[in-house]
Amino acid sequence: MYQDILQQIDHRSTPIPDRPWLMSQSWDHLLFMHLRVSKEAVAEFIPKALELDTYDGEAWISIVPFEVNGMHGRAMPKIPFLHSYLELNVRTYVRYHQQPGVYFFSLDANLLPAVLGARTLALPYFYADMRMTKESGSFHLSSVRKTNKYRNFSGSYLPVSDRYSPQEGSLTEWLLERYVLWQGKGDTLIQGDIHHFPWEIYDAEALIETETVTAFLPENSLYGDPIFHYAKSRRVLFWPLKKIN
Repeated sequence: MYQDILQQIDHRSTPIPDRPWLMSQSWDHLLFMHLRVSKEAVAEFIPKALELDTYDGEAWISIVPFEVNGMHGRAMPKIPFLHSYLELNVRTYVRYHQQPGVYFFSLDANLLPAVLGARTLALPYFYADMRMTKESGSFHLSSVRKTNKYRNFSGSYLPVSDRYSPQEGSLTEWLLERYVLWQGKGDTLIQGDIHHFPWEIYDAEALIETETVTAFLPENSLYGDPIFHYAKSRRVLFWPLKKIN
């Protein structure tokens, strides 16, 4: 399975790392909630070494809740009680030396060891009380950050179309097909690389009840109607983080 994943690379705009991957996990029942955001507002929150990426002149933020399953290290079995959890991330789109990727403002998860481990690596993880339920084809996810109860998210979502692959050059492809993350730690930039098969998604409908995970932005920074996508599952490979400056 992993060799099949590694051999399919035509969908990437960045090269796959030339060193062994470190960890794998499955991302399941993902909601992608994409929001237009003021370029001036969001640029204040990304490291100066990164360039804000835009599509047709517009900047975007995405909120992505999902379920993590089957997490394990390379050539290692799953760790009992530590291989599954819920996660919700908030990201924007950036470039580093013309290479496209993402920058995370926050990543909430309901597995404390995963949160503590990620924070030692300069990733902005937060421990949260999270729940996901499924009923009649619809998913409901709620998240309340334990260290800041004003950073919440709750909503329901379901796929409403046939499954499809994003069209090359489309906004959807631009938003989804990203395989590098960068995070700032002081004057140092941290890079993380991932890889998976190209996304196959569904258009989605969502009812968002609470959304304050973007409340760090100035008021009225977000505008326009959100775009929703659903993805059933992807097996993801992770490489070790590395310092790049």
